[in-house]
Amino acid sequence: MQHFRLSFIVTALCLAAAFYWAGIIGVFIAVILGVLEVSLSFDNAVVNASILKRMDDRWQKYFLTWGILIAVFGMRLLFPVVIVSAATGIDFMGVTEMALKDTATYAKHLEASHVQIAAFGGMFLLMVFYSFIFDKNKELHWLGYIEEKMSSFGKLEAIEIIMALGPLLIIQNYLPEEIRLDVMVAGVTGVILFVVVDSFAALFEHEEEGEQVVATLKKSGMMSFIYLEVLDASFSFDGVIGAFAITQDVVIIMLGLAIGAMFVRSLTVYLVRKGTLDEYVFLEHGAHYAIGVLAGIMLVSIVHHIPEVVTGLTGAFLIALSVISSIRYRKRAG
Repeated sequence: MQHFRLSFIVTALCLAAAFYWAGIIGVFIAVILGVLEVSLSFDNAVVNASILKRMDDRWQKYFLTWGILIAVFGMRLLFPVVIVSAATGIDFMGVTEMALKDTATYAKHLEASHVQIAAFGGMFLLMVFYSFIFDKNKELHWLGYIEEKMSSFGKLEAIEIIMALGPLLIIQNYLPEEIRLDVMVAGVTGVILFVVVDSFAALFEHEEEGEQVVATLKKSGMMSFIYLEVLDASFSFDGVIGAFAITQDVVIIMLGLAIGAMFVRSLTVYLVRKGTLDEYVFLEHGAHYAIGVLAGIMLVSIVHHIPEVVTGLTGAFLIALSVISSIRYRKRAG
């Protein structure tokens, strides 16, 4: 339980703040939001763990401290305000006041920004999925020959970008004309951001000359940290919007999602420290397939609403299936 000690402390503080802000009802709603955040983000924790295990202890601690501040206040409170401000032309302080005093209008504006959010987040997560599927160095394949064949396509230069932007160009032809440009700009931005962060991380990881080694390792940890924060943001966008279906109180939403985000991060560290990814060898596969499904759902949600429960159950099913497959594989190997 030591890995979750900080999560319980944060939970107690958030629930106390929720009680002060909205009484016992606020506490109840915050707990519901926290549970939903954890249940919908387990695949996020697994993928985070696969990245975090390559980082040193210092950056792992930053992930749990500074990272949680960025995740809670940055991505789940300030960034939605920035989105609404950009979409409406209202200044930042005006939107902040709207979020606190006129939550219905704020929620309406945030929902109106769903197209850009879904396109950006969907394309970024699609690139995360493709980077795993088309990894030519991957030796273990959950789906056997099919996955092995897909990995071999990784020898093609920039196959991930081709497979992401190609369908985006096709899909935008079938979208309503008034949202085509928004989808294209947001989608391409998601791809570009992934390429930039991933490229810098790869640069720092492979640069090993002379006295630059120590600085290189620090920069590599920094880029992995940035990558994790962007990945978390992509997961959290729809969660923030979906939370308004439960309550329109932006403070309670932030507190509830903060509880969930903290437990997801503690779970990430737990998976790393316990070597769970090494024990359940297909767990990372299941998480990435769940991310692929989530990316598809986010892109479909541009024109058709998909209930959050579908996302959660699909991810849980793939994770459970990967655990079962890992146990069977270990028995056969043993």
